Amino acid sequence: MNRSRLRGAAYGAAAAGLLALAALPFDASATDAAGDTGKDKGAAAAPAAGSTAGAADDGDTAAERFGWGKPVPEGTDEFDYGSADKPEPPDTAKWELPGGPGECGEGHDGNGRRCTDNSQVVGGKLRQLGAENGDSGWMASKFGQRYGRWEARVRSEATGADSERTYHPLLILWPDSNRWPQDGEYDFLENTAPGEKCAKAFIHYPHDPNAEVQQEPAESCGVNLTEWHNVAVEWTPDHVKGFVDGKEWFSFSGGENDVRDCIQCAPSMHQTIQLDNFFGEGMQTAAYEVDWTRAYSIDGVSEPAARS
Repeated sequence: MNRSRLRGAAYGAAAAGLLALAALPFDASATDAAGDTGKDKGAAAAPAAGSTAGAADDGDTAAERFGWGKPVPEGTDEFDYGSADKPEPPDTAKWELPGGPGECGEGHDGNGRRCTDNSQVVGGKLRQLGAENGDSGWMASKFGQRYGRWEARVRSEATGADSERTYHPLLILWPDSNRWPQDGEYDFLENTAPGEKCAKAFIHYPHDPNAEVQQEPAESCGVNLTEWHNVAVEWTPDHVKGFVDGKEWFSFSGGENDVRDCIQCAPSMHQTIQLDNFFGEGMQTAAYEVDWTRAYSIDGVSEPAARS
């Protein structure tokens, strides 16, 4: 089963050996301030095929195809700041990060660390880097709602030698209550390695914490995730639906039983962007990029968040 819990505690200063990824340019040959190559300290190179510019256009979006209207500014980030020469951290008015510059928190299920410096806005797009030593990126939107729509333009790529210990690039709706699994979790993109040829999702029911994980998987193949694609989710009182490049690829509804509520019956949620470590150290380095992410409310349906 695939789980993507947020670990918000245990923030602290990063160890002295942490490479300041914010200072890295986009190419794999970058060196740190001491003149050592990034790989000597577990740094992740950015995709060799990438450029410092964001995606050329928005491509095909669910928002345009289905008339979702204008995005909610508080839940939207076009990442139109930062540069290759001067990366910037994500906008802290919109995003919760693991801590201040140079700080890290506990990684997914205790594997590695989630570090603020591993999420940087570079040349008009967000870049999260996963390092060999297990440090990676994580960020959570400060905008939440019950029912709504979210869409992001993403790509990912492994950048190091294959160690069979791969990072998981994810887009998640996580409960504002931070109660898991009682309040559900919608992983509307969760791949077991960067740059796979199939988009995958795991939509979790709100369920009894003493029960096995209750979820519905989905897969859409023929999608090269090293290239830009738009991944979206629509959550209403009737269903949870997923879209890739404006085309529906899953829809779930109901399914309640004696250990779980209906799949769409979660309380308010917010989006996270994370590059998760399931193994610890000795990771295959990776880069996960987001050109933009947009949230939409549904008139007469969406409800304000209930943040804990």
